[in-house]
Amino acid sequence: MRTYLDFEKPVVELEAKLADMRRLAEESNVDVSAATTALENGIAKLRQEIFDNLTRWQRVLLSRHPDRPYTYDYIQLMCEEFIELHGDRQVRDDPAMIGGFAKLGGQGVMIIGQQKGRNTKQRQHRNFGMPNPEGYRKALRLMKLAEKFNRPIITLIDTPGAFPGLEAEERGQAEAIARNLKEMFMLKVPVICIIIGEGASGGALGIAIGDRVLMLENTWYSVISPENCSTILWRSWDYKEQAAEALKLTARDMKENGLIDGIVPEPLGGAHLDHAIMSQNLKKVIVETLDELSRLSAEDRINQRIDKFCAMGVFNE
Repeated sequence: MRTYLDFEKPVVELEAKLADMRRLAEESNVDVSAATTALENGIAKLRQEIFDNLTRWQRVLLSRHPDRPYTYDYIQLMCEEFIELHGDRQVRDDPAMIGGFAKLGGQGVMIIGQQKGRNTKQRQHRNFGMPNPEGYRKALRLMKLAEKFNRPIITLIDTPGAFPGLEAEERGQAEAIARNLKEMFMLKVPVICIIIGEGASGGALGIAIGDRVLMLENTWYSVISPENCSTILWRSWDYKEQAAEALKLTARDMKENGLIDGIVPEPLGGAHLDHAIMSQNLKKVIVETLDELSRLSAEDRINQRIDKFCAMGVFNE
């Protein structure tokens, strides 16, 4: 059953009326095609108006929609083949971070991303998409493997943050993320990073240093979530909407501030409404971007990557 968010209720009410009208027409054998067409047009116009004027907090809610495609969904829909690889070769495998060799658009790639779960059991298994240090070390191991075999790297980011537990800190969470940042700058193969849902803090940044950083239309990318920001500033989650506005965390905000390279449009209403179309749109963008990056030498890509991130936060007055 489809899940609706609060701001979609006006559309839901009209869709219910449309369904009633069609059912009544079938039962009474009355032609109401003109009325249903008018109502369909009204629904389409209202939906367009709502999604053209979403607040930042509403974009956050869309990024967390329970029906939204996750990393493994994109892998299945975009890739012709996928061989998942496990383990960091030090401690264990981290199910919150998945990755492996894949064939995308006829080209061999390494694809890595955070994975959430659909139900309670899956969420616990995937640790709600919050990787431990082993996850980031596994990701780096796979990146180095891709570099060895000259395969481009694609990372799909969707996490509320790295796991904040004491045991994760004891095993070097901060060091694992910091090492990824350092090593990703120097990778000789093309690297494309895409925020497909939530992009929170160092948990996202740990696999987000690339030649091109892209965001899906209804995603967010920030040093902190609106709820945690509200908790720090106001000692309450009640101000999360104000925090979201202040953080300027949407794809449009990130692009305007020069922190990402592009925005991938979603189907009207969100990526969760049509996984197949969203995956094909994303696949097209990835293939085009890989073609563009393949024309550059490894040295040029590394220099441009470093220059891009060093320029962030620098302003002339």
